[in-house]
Amino acid sequence: MASAVPASVAKRVATLRASIETHNRNYYVLDQPTISDAEYDTLYRELEALEREHPSLVTPDSPTQRVGGAPLATFASVTHRVPMLSIRTETNTTPEGAAQFDARIRRDLGLAPDAPPVEYNAELKFDGLAISLRYEHGHLTVAATRGDGEVGEDVTRNIHTIRAIPLRFQSRKPPAVLEVRGEVYMSRRDFARLNARQEAAGLRTFINPRNTAAGAVRQLDPAMTAQRPLRFFAYGIGEVRDWDVPATHAGILDALAAFGLPVDGHRRIARGASELIAFYEAATAQRDALPFDIDGVVYKVNSLALQRELGFVTREPRWAVAHKFPAEEMPTLLQDIGVQVGRTGAITPIARLVPVFVGGVTVTNATLHNEDEIRRKDVRIGDTVLVRRAGDVIPEIVRVLPERRPADAREFVMPAKCPECGSAIERLPDEAVARCTGGLICPAQRKQALRHFASRHALDIEGLGEKLIDQLVDGELVKTAADIYRLTVADLAALDRMADKSAANVIAAIDRSRETTLARFIYALGIRHVGEATARDLAAHFGALAPLLDASAEQLLEVRDVGPVLAEAIHDFFAEPHNREVIDALVRAGVRWKEGPPQRAAAGPLVGRTFVLTGTLPTLAREDAKALLEAAGATVTGSVSKKTDYVVAGADAGSKLTKAQALGIAILDEAGLQAMVGQRSGTT
Repeated sequence: MASAVPASVAKRVATLRASIETHNRNYYVLDQPTISDAEYDTLYRELEALEREHPSLVTPDSPTQRVGGAPLATFASVTHRVPMLSIRTETNTTPEGAAQFDARIRRDLGLAPDAPPVEYNAELKFDGLAISLRYEHGHLTVAATRGDGEVGEDVTRNIHTIRAIPLRFQSRKPPAVLEVRGEVYMSRRDFARLNARQEAAGLRTFINPRNTAAGAVRQLDPAMTAQRPLRFFAYGIGEVRDWDVPATHAGILDALAAFGLPVDGHRRIARGASELIAFYEAATAQRDALPFDIDGVVYKVNSLALQRELGFVTREPRWAVAHKFPAEEMPTLLQDIGVQVGRTGAITPIARLVPVFVGGVTVTNATLHNEDEIRRKDVRIGDTVLVRRAGDVIPEIVRVLPERRPADAREFVMPAKCPECGSAIERLPDEAVARCTGGLICPAQRKQALRHFASRHALDIEGLGEKLIDQLVDGELVKTAADIYRLTVADLAALDRMADKSAANVIAAIDRSRETTLARFIYALGIRHVGEATARDLAAHFGALAPLLDASAEQLLEVRDVGPVLAEAIHDFFAEPHNREVIDALVRAGVRWKEGPPQRAAAGPLVGRTFVLTGTLPTLAREDAKALLEAAGATVTGSVSKKTDYVVAGADAGSKLTKAQALGIAILDEAGLQAMVGQRSGTT
């Protein structure tokens, strides 16, 4: 039986814990240390020794329990009782953006022009990682990341290592439950010291405080998190039980500070637009002098009653806004222009830059969007350019500094061959984007091409979905569509979340897909602009694969609704040797269909008419509307051009409707579509 702990020892342990927590608060929260590091270490080591000698005195909230435990295999999921919602970003990054927010609030509250100003709580917008801390009866029980707002990751053990976060409240009567929302961050001074240690040890240095803090919180080993000097600011609450919530947001922050949580002292009460503007301008002026990074400010209506009255829109509170600072811009030298191949084959020119620190990161590459954008901005290799980056946005070149252009600056020339697969790069006349034609074999397009090949309207391989395709490609089991037919049950069963039965089901679906139609096979190849209707027309017109493969652009023009641009795209696709090799491999793998004699274009009252569907129709699903039109002989395409006869537009129609209006194309709603189909088909 363990011997009783002397009362004097228990009292000393309690005194040490209280003293260490006070010094933690002074150092990490108030930034006002009252003892040296050596004195702090002496107290900490004494507490450790007493707890080792008397294990019964160890409690979960002891300062010594902030570090330790075996690494996790993965993070558990945590469902937020109250969702961690994001707030809207004010698009106007000038001081006037604050006045626009105030005007919206006054309008939404129905305030008269001469009504008193609305009271706001104005805060700095920290550049860190959002965290929810759940305290039950004053003790920290669960810490979770934001995740998707509804479900986050359980990072409790990592959060325990952050000395700025109290493990228990400084309160005799804490709430039964209080979820505290806030931001984990790293100060600039701590970040510089961390990088100095990394460099001295010959290790890689970190890019910026924000990413370093976020990565530290998501370490599977808490001991690694403990090595990062992380801090925390509370800025709100989630679920609450058994607590008289203050009437204002400022009151909530004051209460959190009284519980021992760190709350930023730069927050201010602002009355009306003029004081919001003053806060924004003051934050802008002092931004570089702050001990931590911020990327803007946040305004919140102070009264909780008014917050409830204003409510939410699309899961964002009407009563709050993030007012970001203008994007940072820095000059640097453009050394070269390369190209990057996207998952759909889009070729994007990329500027290779002399490294420049902008927007919190060192930028070495920036997007140039497309060839037309390069010409519009007159960007040349060797130019000095202004680079912009805001938040997590991809860096881009704002403009050239022509006064610094050297005599040997060179214009960019789009390469003729894809750098990933060697296939031809083509740019259709009505498009701004150039594309790789090697859709079936291009590594950059591999996953997208396979998903399309297995999709319901193509080869319809049930069970071969996005996640499984990702594993197959990442594991180099599948490189082209033909490789799908070489897979075995053993190959699939060895993958994550694939039991023998599931693997057998997928293999059976792959076997079934060998029996298909020529139209489905053509569609599955993923030829640019060839949808289901065009695939059916090609299959009907040629009757077999061989004459289609060898068809000239002129012969393709004879197919219903195939114009010069589409004919060229189809011809170029089949002329690419890599694509022919994959098609041959698919045939050798046993993919087959019935072939027949060439057929004339299908008859119907809307033959010769081309339609485009956009937006959401009131009662008809997109597939149903398409089926109605095709049954009447119409062709339904995915893009608007001068050859389009009608655009059927529903709710939230976007750029297709805009382009149709610019071209003067007739616009129909659902009723107009049904009337046209009914009238032309002779039905009532």
